Amino acid sequence: MSSYDHLSGTYVKVSSPQPHVALVELGRSPVNAFDEEFWTELGHVFDRISEEPTVRAVVLASAIPKLFSAGIDLGSLSGSLVAEPMDPSRRALQLQGHITSFQNSISAMERCRYPVIVATHGVAYGLSVDIIAACDVRYAASNTIFSIKEVDVGLAADIGTLARLPKITGNQSLAAELAFTAREFSAAEALTVGLVSRVVDGGRDEVVKAALETAALIAQKPPIAVLGTKKILLHARDHTVAENLEYTAVWNSAMLQTQDIPDAFAAMKKKQKAKYGPMLPKL
Repeated sequence: MSSYDHLSGTYVKVSSPQPHVALVELGRSPVNAFDEEFWTELGHVFDRISEEPTVRAVVLASAIPKLFSAGIDLGSLSGSLVAEPMDPSRRALQLQGHITSFQNSISAMERCRYPVIVATHGVAYGLSVDIIAACDVRYAASNTIFSIKEVDVGLAADIGTLARLPKITGNQSLAAELAFTAREFSAAEALTVGLVSRVVDGGRDEVVKAALETAALIAQKPPIAVLGTKKILLHARDHTVAENLEYTAVWNSAMLQTQDIPDAFAAMKKKQKAKYGPMLPKL
């Protein structure tokens, strides 16, 4: 089994509890509040995972037993908004660059080559929802409480929730209500509206176990097919049916040449599990 310790950072730890599965755990005590160092590290870790040839599926969870994340570190937020006197236009450009860099870090789960399953528990506020929305599959422990908290601290959510949540839920009215009010909503409601696909009875251990089981199942599948499925699903979200069909035809004209297909057929014929090569060559 591969070890993924080398992919870890200060607050974001990566391990391999099962073959080809990376478990990414958030661990900035006491409440996983995100400052710039933390969110930048999260983006860098996922970018490194995307280049790791033996990974086939990723689980994202909190290492803190009582919660997923309280969201943004308010001290860090207030510090970033305090600036020496500057021309307003230049200050706006500076802030735009800061926000864009932040967005890029949180979008790392979406652009990761491998499917990312997020497992939430306890409190999942503010930036938590941005992170969750950027993942491919979303599970919640039954004790999870969500909230899009940004309006309560005086800003519009700007890291991905407002872009992704209406498309995830298919309900613009609901997305607006949750974002305007910052009200808490339960795992059960998150399941009903489509934010999560499974609610697992219990807390952290139970939901992480369920996510790892799904990741292990994905990791047995032909990796090029899984990669293509993620790419095509994301493209479909943002394009018309006709555009997506064209994209799929171009994508598969290359990817149907993979060795994974004859390997899969040979394994089925022998009623064995197929063994597939790494996604990328080792450099």
